[in-house]
Amino acid sequence: MKNRKFLLLFILLLAFVPGRTGSRLHAYRLIYREQLYELHHRQLYNYPLDIAENIHWLETALRADFANPLNALARIESDREWDKYRPLFTMHLNLKLTELYLLWATGYYKFDAYFYNYPWKEQNLESLEKSETLLTYALVYWDEARKYAAEAGEFQWLYLEEVQFWEDELYRIQQGELDYRRIINKHLDRLREVRSEFEAMDSSTY
Repeated sequence: MKNRKFLLLFILLLAFVPGRTGSRLHAYRLIYREQLYELHHRQLYNYPLDIAENIHWLETALRADFANPLNALARIESDREWDKYRPLFTMHLNLKLTELYLLWATGYYKFDAYFYNYPWKEQNLESLEKSETLLTYALVYWDEARKYAAEAGEFQWLYLEEVQFWEDELYRIQQGELDYRRIINKHLDRLREVRSEFEAMDSSTY
């Protein structure tokens, strides 16, 4: 992981190294959605800084333009395939962001309010507030993922083999097998219950 971070830092620094003529070097610019997407990475253990870094790259990717179809992450041979690729990719990005915000939220999430947690009541309430905020962001991205899934779903007769995982995600959303709103709402309901239990705590309950 350290090697990856050093490489990324090196690439970014290159953009600001002056050339022999005094002008900046023509460094490799990360301007396309596909380039930025590939900067996110999976870890065996997900720490807040790693999650935040991945969210940064994926949110930046969402704001970026698509690369030329020749440089797409799937083989594009027709305008119809291109028309499906774009919403399918956007769906996937929003889905990854949903998962990352949900994962981040669980780091602050409290599943139970034990009476012996009273000395840290305020800290626990602050943690629950952070978790609720992150879960709310997850819902926003889930709604976006569903919107683009509906758009990509209009091309039922097209299947992009190189991004089979995205196609599988699309199918699961269409069939209702993947429903993050249900999962997130369940977490939010439990979070509010636990918050009420913490708020009800005082010296007499400890």
